[in-house]
Amino acid sequence: MSAPRLVGVLGGMGPLATLDFLQRLLEISGAQRDQEHVPTVTWNVPQIPDRQRALAGGGEDPLPAMLQGIARLNAAGATCIAIPCNTAHAWYGPLSAHSAAPILHIVDATVQALQAAQQSSQVRIGVIATRGALSQRLYQSRLEALGLDYLTPTEQELDTLFTPGCYAIKANDIATGGRLLAQTAEALLARGATQLVMACTEVPIGLRHAAPELLALSVDPATALAQACLRHWRQG
Repeated sequence: MSAPRLVGVLGGMGPLATLDFLQRLLEISGAQRDQEHVPTVTWNVPQIPDRQRALAGGGEDPLPAMLQGIARLNAAGATCIAIPCNTAHAWYGPLSAHSAAPILHIVDATVQALQAAQQSSQVRIGVIATRGALSQRLYQSRLEALGLDYLTPTEQELDTLFTPGCYAIKANDIATGGRLLAQTAEALLARGATQLVMACTEVPIGLRHAAPELLALSVDPATALAQACLRHWRQG
């Protein structure tokens, strides 16, 4: 008989986004009692160096700290690992190479959710993501492969809206962060986006606070990743 499945979560990027991911996993489980919830082991250590600054060339490499977390999750018996941080997936290759447990890819999970929700070929997706994630083309390459049209924030929107909004959420200033992230979303919609991908795990936290009406137009990668974890658990 195989060992029970155990979802590992490499968190801390940021810590609030990790808690939000675990909340999404709890909410979608459909559990009726304690024993039916998805078992998890979480490494929520926020001292991992800043991923955005590292990709911009001005910060410490976060890979060694992430690898430490991956090792701890494997040692704890994780049978798959989720990383509720989109930008961290710039290091997906080396992280996977050092993990016995498969690492679920947040972009793959999101693309699967997008395809399931697709109702029109005329959709234009607004990708709300960090400059680092955009520079690595984490979402753009997959959307292009599917033939989907998309928009990303302008450099000015990244500088004045998204980036300060993201860091405000990390500082637990949800009101300021939510307002700035909502303005980022609204700017994309004003430029022709018909659907949003909240490709930074701080974004859904902010929009739920400041502009919950935009959630109906949005796909949440954290929720898509939670759904992938749930599928892994149920397969066991």
